Amino acid sequence: MCLAIPALVTELHDGAMASVSVGGIAKQISVALLDAVAVGDYVLLHVGYALHRVSEEEARRTLAMMAEAGLLQAEVAEMAQTTGLAGGAS
Repeated sequence: MCLAIPALVTELHDGAMASVSVGGIAKQISVALLDAVAVGDYVLLHVGYALHRVSEEEARRTLAMMAEAGLLQAEVAEMAQTTGLAGGAS
């Protein structure tokens, strides 16, 4: 489906890369499009790129709406497939 989804930044790496977590799935993404990002920030993630920083409140609200609409599970499953973690991860 490829929606932008809020993700929590869990680690920063060299080369404008970061690790993020969404629904128990960890993924390495590019943060090159953002001026600044820190561990603990929430970003809108789309096809492997952080597009925008969002507040924790906005991230939680968006994730709740996506879950209610039945979209969150599909996005997390798609993310798991692209990270080689089909079936979920812990």
